[in-house]
Amino acid sequence: MLSEERRREILKMLRMDGRVLVRDLSKRFRTSLITVRKDLESLHHQGLLERTHGGALPVRAGALQDQTLQEKERLHKQEKLRIAAAAVRMIRPGQVIILDSGTTTTAIARGCRDLRGLTIITNATNIAAELAGSSVEVILTGGTLRKNSFSLVGPIAEDALRRLNADILFLGVDGFDVKYGLSTPNLLEAKVNRIMTEIAKRTIVVCDSSKFGRRSLSLIVPPASLQHVITDKNIPKSDLQALKNAGIEVTLV
Repeated sequence: MLSEERRREILKMLRMDGRVLVRDLSKRFRTSLITVRKDLESLHHQGLLERTHGGALPVRAGALQDQTLQEKERLHKQEKLRIAAAAVRMIRPGQVIILDSGTTTTAIARGCRDLRGLTIITNATNIAAELAGSSVEVILTGGTLRKNSFSLVGPIAEDALRRLNADILFLGVDGFDVKYGLSTPNLLEAKVNRIMTEIAKRTIVVCDSSKFGRRSLSLIVPPASLQHVITDKNIPKSDLQALKNAGIEVTLV
């Protein structure tokens, strides 16, 4: 395989999986680690990917970039499934759970379909559809539909949430800076998420490790508002330590 063909294939894998690792690429292309590193360095200098220790990530999204749900579903699939499974194991019968819009929270909803004695509050129309016909009681907020995320936002959604209370909020985010807090590109979405944290006894962030070190346009809440984080084992060690130092419980999957 020519170097250009190999590099095009690397970019294709990056778009599909959300990250690539040097050792995996070396095995796939049956070439040396040094050659793979040169490929990644070349693509990095062209601005086509971000080089990281042991691999590469997609070019970091700008603070205004608002990906569609379909685009997000293609990224970090296995990590999201493991995070969702860990979240479902924390749920107990008789609880009221909030799920905001997102791909990881959608995976949590799928894992809850057969649970009994459970009520789920959500502003995500796709999550409500996932749970239709299941044993779960679903409360769907009203509001204005955001086509990118299938979520309901605005004053109607906010007022509906303020009249409710919940045991746990599972919150997905676009950006997680351990000093700044949780963020999302949409101002209305951030406001709805903020109210969710206020009405839940416990806020658990569910996000893959690619979200760390990123800031989107609108702050949802600072780290002090969280009690627990579920993420994958590729979280930067410095961020993991910062969360623990802040007294936030962390589950790695």
